[in-house]
Amino acid sequence: MKRGSTFFLKGVVVLLGLGALAVCIFLLPWIASGDAEAHPEDSYLQYPFLVCSYLLSIPFFAALVQTLKLLSYIDRGHAFSESSVRALKSIKYCGITIGVFIALGELFVILFIDDDITHIITLGVLFIFASSVIASFAAVLQKVLRDAIRIKSENDLTV
Repeated sequence: MKRGSTFFLKGVVVLLGLGALAVCIFLLPWIASGDAEAHPEDSYLQYPFLVCSYLLSIPFFAALVQTLKLLSYIDRGHAFSESSVRALKSIKYCGITIGVFIALGELFVILFIDDDITHIITLGVLFIFASSVIASFAAVLQKVLRDAIRIKSENDLTV
C-alpha cells in the first residue's frame, strides 16, 4: 500500500478522533444540562448519562489508537506481523465492548424512561449494528492475517 493512502487514512482517523473529542467536551454536557432543564424531575439522570457516555468513549478512542498503530505497521512494511494481529484483536474487542455498553444503555432506557423513546432505541440499534460490523470485520481480518502469517512462516521454513 502506498504511503499516501495510509497517510490519508491516518488523517481520517485523527479527524474522527478530534470530532469525537469535541462531542465529549462540548456536546454531551450541553445535552445533559438541556435535558435536565427540560425534565427537572429526572435531572439526577444527567450524571449517570455523562459517566456512561465518557466510559463508552474509552473503547472508542482505544480502537482509534489501535487503528493508527495498524496503519503505522503497514507503513513500516510489518502488515503481516503479530503486532498487526494484536491491533486487530484490540479493535475487535473494542467494537464488542461498545456494542455491549450501548445495549446496556438501551436496556436502561427501556426500563426507566417513560417518555417516547423510539428515536433513542433507533439510534442505539444503529450504533450497535455499526460496532458489530466493525468487530466482525476486525475478526475476519485477524483470522486472514493470522493464516497469512502461518503460510508465510511455513514457506520460509521450506525454502
